[in-house]
Amino acid sequence: MEFLGSIERFFAELYPHRWPILILVFLALTGAAGLGYRRGWHQVLWRHRVGLAIVGTPGLAAAVAIGLWLGLPLFTNTTVNEEFPFAETAVVPPSMTMADVEMIMEGMSRMDQPVQEPMPDSMADYLSDVMPDAMLDVMPESGVAATPAATAGGEVAPTAAVATSAPAGPLALKSGSFRDADSFHRGSGRATIYQTPDGAHLLRLEDFQTTNGPELHVVLSQSPNPQSSAEVKSPGYLDLGKLKGNIGNQNYPIPNGTDVGAQMSVVIYCKPFSVVFSVASLSAG
Repeated sequence: MEFLGSIERFFAELYPHRWPILILVFLALTGAAGLGYRRGWHQVLWRHRVGLAIVGTPGLAAAVAIGLWLGLPLFTNTTVNEEFPFAETAVVPPSMTMADVEMIMEGMSRMDQPVQEPMPDSMADYLSDVMPDAMLDVMPESGVAATPAATAGGEVAPTAAVATSAPAGPLALKSGSFRDADSFHRGSGRATIYQTPDGAHLLRLEDFQTTNGPELHVVLSQSPNPQSSAEVKSPGYLDLGKLKGNIGNQNYPIPNGTDVGAQMSVVIYCKPFSVVFSVASLSAG
């Protein structure tokens, strides 16, 4: 399949010049048909039409089937949108939607450092007015705590403070943005590796989009910027399975025991042709 991959990459390099090439091909085919007609080639083909049909029909059917398998994905899109998995078990208040919960949970997952800082009175008043119950239903019980503060008269009054403990939810360990592999194989969106409170790991693709292709796979590579099959499959790489869709937000569980710290990139990889479609280099935080 490496040979087929070389052919695919060759045509990918020609893709920016596709319109002039198509015009030249059309003119060449038209000229060949005219030349054959003047020389009577069509009469020869007609006399041997039965034999040509017997030989050519199976070959044509096989060529069409292979062409559809390889080429049809390039002209179709598959959208798969999955919820942020750690928000599925949250209690959704009437005043909020699941999208709001997912946004809060994803934001909390990126709080990798504990914060201990008094909250300004104006912010505390805002939170108590805008979402007194919604945030408490979604955030952990330690999310907001009351701490005493002295008033002008010497009395102690409660003021809101940010919790001193780390969020009891998923933690974003590594993330990176997808980029184009070349002018034909394009990709965008973000890849993030999360760690759950129980120590499990999960890869999430967000606002993701890539050029579609036959049997695309999601691969974790220890190369920071793989551009060839050999670099993608460097020692320690991990295939997370087939890409669920070339558009959307998707989750891919990472097997237990995987050395996440050693994985340096997420690769959208065409397995039949050994071609890189898009890469997201990962960085901590």
